[in-house]
Amino acid sequence: TSPVPMKDQMGMDYIPVYEEEKEVESTGIQISHERQQFIGVQKEAVEMRKLVKEINTVGRIAYDPELFIAQQEYIEALKARENTQDSNLTLIKEQMKSLAAAAKRKLLLMGMNKKEIEELSPGTKADSSLYLPEEDIAWVYITIYEYEAGLVNQGQIVEIDSVAYPGEGFQGEVVSIAPVLDPNTRSINVRAKIKNIENKLKPEMFVNVRIKVDLGEKLAVPEEAVMDTGERKIVFIALAEGHFVSRKVTLGHKANRYYEVLDGLSEGDIVVTSGNFFIDSESRLKAAISGESHQHGQ
Repeated sequence: TSPVPMKDQMGMDYIPVYEEEKEVESTGIQISHERQQFIGVQKEAVEMRKLVKEINTVGRIAYDPELFIAQQEYIEALKARENTQDSNLTLIKEQMKSLAAAAKRKLLLMGMNKKEIEELSPGTKADSSLYLPEEDIAWVYITIYEYEAGLVNQGQIVEIDSVAYPGEGFQGEVVSIAPVLDPNTRSINVRAKIKNIENKLKPEMFVNVRIKVDLGEKLAVPEEAVMDTGERKIVFIALAEGHFVSRKVTLGHKANRYYEVLDGLSEGDIVVTSGNFFIDSESRLKAAISGESHQHGQ
């Protein structure tokens, strides 16, 4: 501290402190324009951006005879329920209803969605492509980890490639999402139907999977601006006259090189994208010298 304006040994200006500035001064720091250039401080505005996240994971080409059999069982249960609908034997009718309900629950647990199940009726047949390879159709069972599970929906486009066919891609769509999370791998099983050009994809092949998720227009901050302290995530905001203050932020999904901002920033805020580690160190040093307890984002 100094009772008069001056510079310290590092060339940084002493900042006059007024009553209304105490809150800023307790969490911020001032750096001259020349020193900002020397340490390579760069900034970027927080803006609304169209974010598209790409999920990259793996899958396996597979057929599912157990699901095929479960579909057959459900169809037969529906037939039995229909045939006993006019029966005078209440017990038999209730048993057939319970049998159909149990068969439906089994299909749900195996990953079929309600719409798929509704398409099964006493007059339909189980999907034979689940049991035997059919021309131009392949099933891929995709591993989606827990932290991305909320981004995957039925009908989304899926792109895959295999080491067996370098440079060649295949496309399809998500058909169903398993309702149960695997506690060992912390993942869910997603089933997609793929257009199998020339029947190149064979059962048990491993494939790379990409699913693009349109997050829409979101307030976004560059990933370079975010510092993760372990307990919280912070950014440094550039204010007027070389002032910088830290701000705790709550972030959503990351897409490309941007994070979705849920809380802590407003559109137009200028954040530091390079040199923020130096600013953080200087801010900590300032707090220690002044005897303050430095806590990020508070």
